[in-house]
Amino acid sequence: MTSQDWNRLEVEAIVADYLKMLSLELAGQAFSKTAHRRALQQKLQGRTDGSIEFKHCNISAVMRDLGFPTVRGYQPRSNYQSLLREVVEAQVTRQTSLDSLALAAVEQPAVSPELIDFSKVVANAPKRQHVATDAAPYRDYAPVKRDYIAREARNTSLGIAGEEFVVRFEHWRLNQLGMTTLADRVEHVSQTKGDGLGYDVLSFDASGRERFIEVKTTAFGKETPFFVTRNELDFSKDAKDHFVLCRLFEFRQAPRLFALNGALDQHCALDPVTYRASFA
Repeated sequence: MTSQDWNRLEVEAIVADYLKMLSLELAGQAFSKTAHRRALQQKLQGRTDGSIEFKHCNISAVMRDLGFPTVRGYQPRSNYQSLLREVVEAQVTRQTSLDSLALAAVEQPAVSPELIDFSKVVANAPKRQHVATDAAPYRDYAPVKRDYIAREARNTSLGIAGEEFVVRFEHWRLNQLGMTTLADRVEHVSQTKGDGLGYDVLSFDASGRERFIEVKTTAFGKETPFFVTRNELDFSKDAKDHFVLCRLFEFRQAPRLFALNGALDQHCALDPVTYRASFA
């Protein structure tokens, strides 16, 4: 067993293995994480299961920061070494097949699943990470070939399918509470009244108060970043007592969701990645 820093050969080996698992997952092919870890240990100078697992989570954080999907189950951990990012960037740049698989995964059309046990879809929301000031190695501007998470966010069919799912979930939730009249008033407002209201679904809480639900859907894990518009952020602040962000994840496999109540900046670190430029 060793507690020494990971050297380049070790980092290159574990990154290559992670990208292989990600490629298999994006292709819909089965694989064993345990088998991968055991094979990897023979190349890694006595690294423990725990240290390998932690490094996989570090790689997920790098992949997330580069706009890539991550391997399901490896929650991103942001305190990663600069060498790790350097190796990940180099390897993903060389893997054209990974680019094709990721593009197919984020651009594939989606439909709302029909048979769902809604009692099993609610999950706990992830905790906001407060990263130490010296944790991030640097803020650089290394080129990223594509931001796959941004592309998925523009997948209209996935977005609408997620909204339809939440409409059905809200019908079920209110009926479970015995509020059938309110259940019948749940409205998919982004379709009936148009986009741009700052929310997608009108529903109600147990007391009958309105809930303004903004839906964000991903086929990937719970920790996957999402995009909000300035209008959505402002509305979440103005209507903070009624606003709910509903995050759907793992949508194509077995949809799960969590809800965040109130203004978005209370729960999420917001990075102003896009600005509107004009000459007015």
